[in-house]
Amino acid sequence: MLKSTNVIKEHWPFILGLGAIALIRPVMKMTGIMDILGQQFGSILMTILISLAWLVIVLVKKTPNPVAVLVCAGLSYALFAIIVSGILSPILDGKLQGPLTNPLAIVSVFSTNAIWGLLVGGLAKALGRKW
Repeated sequence: MLKSTNVIKEHWPFILGLGAIALIRPVMKMTGIMDILGQQFGSILMTILISLAWLVIVLVKKTPNPVAVLVCAGLSYALFAIIVSGILSPILDGKLQGPLTNPLAIVSVFSTNAIWGLLVGGLAKALGRKW
């Protein structure tokens, strides 16, 4: 536990940067690029590409405890996405939409993205042992 906490404290700018990378997905949705790809296909494609980016980045940097780092990256992305939605939905749609309108949605966003980080982090840990 202490090791994970130290890794997070030491690498918080890196964690926030990884979380920010994932903002490409909501930006693509807001700009209409996702509609060109198709909502379902585009969302899956972007999730895969972001996951691969996270995986490659933590492996190349030989990140200690990639599981903790990527769980935190997923949580930081969740926070960023909620904030961006809260700021931009009233501007773009004229009313507040998204997770801020439903407390259960906030829990869901954080849970889903923590699990996403856990899965990619677990894969990074397994692959890191082989490198």
